Amino acid sequence: MKPVSAAVLSEQLRVCVGAAAQAPSIHNTQPWRFVLRPAAIELHADLRYRLAVIDPNARALHVSCGAALLNLRLAVAAHGWHPRVLFMPDPGAPAHLATVYADRRGRVDGHDQRLAQAIWARHTSREPFSARPVPDAVRDRPSEAASREGARLRFVDEDERAALLSVVRTAEARLRRTAAYRGELAAWTAADGRRDDGVPASAFGGWSLMEILPLRDFAVGRPVVRRVARFEAEPTIAVLSGFGDDAVDWVRAGMALELVLLEATASGLATSLMTQPLDIPELRDLLAGRAPLDVPQAILRLGFGPPGAPTPRRPVQDVIET
Repeated sequence: MKPVSAAVLSEQLRVCVGAAAQAPSIHNTQPWRFVLRPAAIELHADLRYRLAVIDPNARALHVSCGAALLNLRLAVAAHGWHPRVLFMPDPGAPAHLATVYADRRGRVDGHDQRLAQAIWARHTSREPFSARPVPDAVRDRPSEAASREGARLRFVDEDERAALLSVVRTAEARLRRTAAYRGELAAWTAADGRRDDGVPASAFGGWSLMEILPLRDFAVGRPVVRRVARFEAEPTIAVLSGFGDDAVDWVRAGMALELVLLEATASGLATSLMTQPLDIPELRDLLAGRAPLDVPQAILRLGFGPPGAPTPRRPVQDVIET
């Protein structure tokens, strides 16, 4: 490949930050900021956007930042650079989660290019999916993606699905009864679509009247008429687990989660998350496996269905420090 000037590399890295910022985040808080360095990008957690009620230890914030880090790594690779990731490079600055170095020029991998393109197509879908089952060959792609990042994506069977959805339903009901939760949720939902973060009404999705599928109800406490929808009776549900339970583990879990979502998107699947039990420690513990590192980090719903509505993003210049 031809040499790239410092100015061109700097512009490429800025474009990569734009891709990173397309990552999903809890309540679309976008809790990240980036620092551009010569041939490198630093990822920092922006603790101003921590959700004090449901995420007091910032686990979900770190998972969100990990998803952005995966996008960043893919985008750097798609520009023809070998991305080298250094986690927590400064022990004295715990909010500095990682630095991605554009080490050297290399051949663009076709698979990475495909996933990098999926970054812009991935949107959480809270709409009903088709009853069409997801073939094993299609399930294998996100499962293998999780394994490549050191995580485990396990699709649950019919009996476990019923038990799992019951736990999600319990968590959703418990959260709704909490005034502080309703207030925090209201602060991050917007009916008018005039802000560049949070979840707009257009992305609330349908509502399962009988709550057969207990997706998070973003309309709680807001003067928004719920749109009743008929969801699939047998949803395809998977649990992402692995790693331990500290800051680096959460970041790595976010990377695995985003790679799973991108593989699913590139395979024509729609996706959504049901994270409510993970917001409540005792319910999260119910989902943990017996192995020490079998820690639940995400609950996913996958299927053939309409793509989700895009959610707003802050302008790239607002999340970059130079």
